[in-house]
Amino acid sequence: MDAIDRKIINELQTRFPIISQPYAEIGKKLGLSEKEVLKRVKNLKEKGYIRRIGANFNSDKLGFVSTLCAAKVPKEKIAEFAKVVNRYKGVTHNYLRRSEFNIWFTFIAPTMDEIEEALEEIKKETGVHEIYNFPATKTFKIKVNFKV
Repeated sequence: MDAIDRKIINELQTRFPIISQPYAEIGKKLGLSEKEVLKRVKNLKEKGYIRRIGANFNSDKLGFVSTLCAAKVPKEKIAEFAKVVNRYKGVTHNYLRRSEFNIWFTFIAPTMDEIEEALEEIKKETGVHEIYNFPATKTFKIKVNFKV
């Protein structure tokens, strides 16, 4: 990753233009063509520097519920467990932690019943039964941008 890639990432996470050609606008700001910005973004995604590009919504205001889940996953099942969990479109974050409960993930859905149903499916498919559901009772939003 070079200095230009860093500038592109900073623009993407802090000032993404909501217009018909956002990459052309980013390019104009950085002295690059739209084609060059798109090529670099594609490369950054392929190399894993960028996981996703998308909007963040206030799920509460849209009528959704959210939860934090903690799972106790045997070392040999971690990769498969994460793969199964990540298939669910409501999973927004999934982290490996150094603790007894070593996988933590957030889940958003229209109802808690849908989340609980999905957690049961995950348990059946993976054989991991120690998954705890900690529904959000109060939301704290912190804007996080990582200057690259």
